[in-house]
Amino acid sequence: MHAFDGSHPLPWQGTWRTGFSGLGPAFLTHLQPTPLPDAQWVAQSPQVAQLAGLPDGFMQTEQALQAFTGNAVLPGSQPYAGVYSGHQFGVWAGQLGDGRAITVGETAAGWELQLKGAGPTPYSRGGDGRAVLRSSIREFLCSEAMHALGIPTTRALCLTASHAPVYRETAETAAVVTRAAPSFIRFGHFEHFAARDMQSELRQLADYVIDRYYPACRSGWQGVDSEGAPVPGNAYAALLYEVGQRTAHMIAHWQAVGFCHGVMNTDNMSVLGLTIDYGPFQFLDAFDPSHICNHSDHQGRYAFNQQPQIAYWNLFCLGQALLPLIEDQDVTVAALEAYRPAFSQAFRQRMCDKLGLPRAAQQHTAAATPVIGRLLELLATHRIDHTIFWRRLSRSAQDGDFQRTRELFLDSADFDRWLLSYQELSAQSGQALDANLMLNTNPGFVLRNHVAQEAIHAAEQGNFQVVQDLLRVLQHPFDEHPAHGAWADFPPAWASSIAISCSS
Repeated sequence: MHAFDGSHPLPWQGTWRTGFSGLGPAFLTHLQPTPLPDAQWVAQSPQVAQLAGLPDGFMQTEQALQAFTGNAVLPGSQPYAGVYSGHQFGVWAGQLGDGRAITVGETAAGWELQLKGAGPTPYSRGGDGRAVLRSSIREFLCSEAMHALGIPTTRALCLTASHAPVYRETAETAAVVTRAAPSFIRFGHFEHFAARDMQSELRQLADYVIDRYYPACRSGWQGVDSEGAPVPGNAYAALLYEVGQRTAHMIAHWQAVGFCHGVMNTDNMSVLGLTIDYGPFQFLDAFDPSHICNHSDHQGRYAFNQQPQIAYWNLFCLGQALLPLIEDQDVTVAALEAYRPAFSQAFRQRMCDKLGLPRAAQQHTAAATPVIGRLLELLATHRIDHTIFWRRLSRSAQDGDFQRTRELFLDSADFDRWLLSYQELSAQSGQALDANLMLNTNPGFVLRNHVAQEAIHAAEQGNFQVVQDLLRVLQHPFDEHPAHGAWADFPPAWASSIAISCSS
């Protein structure tokens, strides 16, 4: 491990903000990443490099390759791993922490950079702290794909690989994904200090989050008035309320696009309402509300249709952790309960957009609710491919011809009955369906499991071009990509046999 010196001049001189690392030793442990041999680039996201304030050309240097593989420390960086606790599959797991993630620091632009797979930390719980190429490709691609879909998420700066072996079910090769976010603070951070009755640290953490990310919460919250406007009160209740609102909007996005997270433990929930920790995720193929994407989830706790309720359960845990600061159970419950209508409203909004109801006419959402509900029932009954259905419906609205959408249904009469109610709903709004809104809401391309597997297989053979091509497509999911049309087609039969678990 070494720091860069004057013999290897850097275009970026390593200016870091103190940020989370300034909270003190109760929150983190400073340590060095563990080097990997024969580092090589797999893929990069220039958008994230720009967001993070990295200078032009830096990501093309050998210095960047070594730094983002954990083989060197950038000037001024003081890497660390953070501690937190949490509930896993509904059971209190006690202390957890960054077991295979090491934060490089926070750039002057306000983005934390974190190496996932850079070796063991004090919180690895006997693990090797490494990540395999397979899971790293999935996280890298999905982070950027979700952003392009408009879904709040952590980002991914780059992905590097090494020939060093990592042992899971079998021997695999190592990789490091550098992820980026304004903050990686989780619900579990608050649970950690609350469970240990460390109220001074709990308050310090909450104050940091409020002052840094939710400054409006200083005016407080104790409920809403008859018009739904916040009533000033407790700042920590305001924080809980705002986290709930952001979480509601994130989950509404997930449900609308057919995204299954797979492992919604409280330590995998971002206090900024970001999708975080991409493990056994999946985008739905055939629409199945009870689909379980995580083969480690034997009870189906994190099934697709359970995600909205699980988010509320996790917020309840956060509310319990914040209760010593809020000091009023009724206000805490009120802040929590605001999640439910926020989710319902956000989900209706997303579905109305998917149906092409003009924004100016969406006061008709009450009339849209049964139309949406009946459609979801039909998609489940007929096991219609989720992404393909919505994209075809968008094209049908644009062309005025619904035949290609009708062909997806074995019993077209079911679809025709629904189509009539859909057209009546459009007529009630007094405006034509907004096909452009639909085409910019319903993607043609999502990171399906079998598509990710294609990129993984090529990468394991030393060919990273498929990962790079797939990244470019996923960064523009609403565009047509004729050269890669197969990635928008029906999944092959073998796709259903892909097993994704917590080790993925």
